[in-house]
Amino acid sequence: MGLVARVVEETGIPTVTVSTGRDITALVKPPRSLFVNFPMGNTFGHAKDTAMQTKILREALAFAATATEPGVLVDLPLEWDEAFVYFAGEATPEAIARQLKK
Repeated sequence: MGLVARVVEETGIPTVTVSTGRDITALVKPPRSLFVNFPMGNTFGHAKDTAMQTKILREALAFAATATEPGVLVDLPLEWDEAFVYFAGEATPEAIARQLKK
């Protein structure tokens, strides 16, 4: 989505991506991105959790209006209510090189 966001931004439309993959988002560098430390596929929270979904959407819209510089990645201080494993380590030089070739 970060690559699509860049193309959309080139037309003058501001974008914000919401990501559950911080390491990938940091590599792709979309114009503006919010990171939620939730399991992949749950970017806006649990299904039918409209309160959480609304909160994240409002944060994204506010971020679109207030971000002053491109390439900003902000961590939202939200917590998933169940244990899950997320690899938050550094990307390897090999992984970065593969991404840059694409």
